Amino acid sequence: MNRDLFDRRLRALRRDRAAAIGPELFLYDRAFDDCLDRLRDIPRKFERALLLGCPSPDWVRRLLETTAEVTVLDPGALFAQRSGGTQIEEDRHDFGEKHFDLCLAVGTLDTVNDLPPALQRLQRSLRPDSPLIGAIAGGNSLPALRTCLIAAGRSEGRILARTHPRIEPSALARLLQAAGFAMPVVDVDRVTLGYSGLDALVRDLRGMGATSVLSQRSPPLTKSERETADKEFRRLGNDGRTEELVEILHFIAWKQ
Repeated sequence: MNRDLFDRRLRALRRDRAAAIGPELFLYDRAFDDCLDRLRDIPRKFERALLLGCPSPDWVRRLLETTAEVTVLDPGALFAQRSGGTQIEEDRHDFGEKHFDLCLAVGTLDTVNDLPPALQRLQRSLRPDSPLIGAIAGGNSLPALRTCLIAAGRSEGRILARTHPRIEPSALARLLQAAGFAMPVVDVDRVTLGYSGLDALVRDLRGMGATSVLSQRSPPLTKSERETADKEFRRLGNDGRTEELVEILHFIAWKQ
């Protein structure tokens, strides 16, 4: 019996917590802006769009500038509710058949337990010659955080899985092709952020609903491990600021 990599309930709760405390949108908005730029390069008006992942109700208004109707779906109940949408799990939801002529998927597919069937379901929901445009975290995201957690684990003799596995660009392109999409293109947007301390980085991750949702959760850091992680984070910095990297994988593919 296969166990889910990601805790489905915790995934939804993480997004609900982000919505409740006030979501941190700067990376989400950056990704969404890029998706809209790609959409504007397609010289046609769309009729029915699927917006998968919507931490800001303003996204619906902006997408309605290029499409007549928007259906919002989100793994988090509060995000979905605030945008007039429905809470779903991408690998278990029936999106319909040939229902949409556009899908924008921003910031959720990297924590889907069974990504190939989820992509196949999205492909099935699109009409012929319709684009799937999206963005997820991937590649070498959060190297400073990973380094600090490894150092903390070594200090106690227990290196545990505390961060998500990431999807590489080439792997994402292959997954899109395997799901039946044509002409997949994946680009990487590398965003460098600066933080005065590890707590500030973790606070932003909580505000994005981006802390760990692994099913096999490791025990909390001990006080000693937290101190080691904080020291390592400062050691990696310069002049009181430590740089952290986030890689956003932007992709577009077409329903044949």
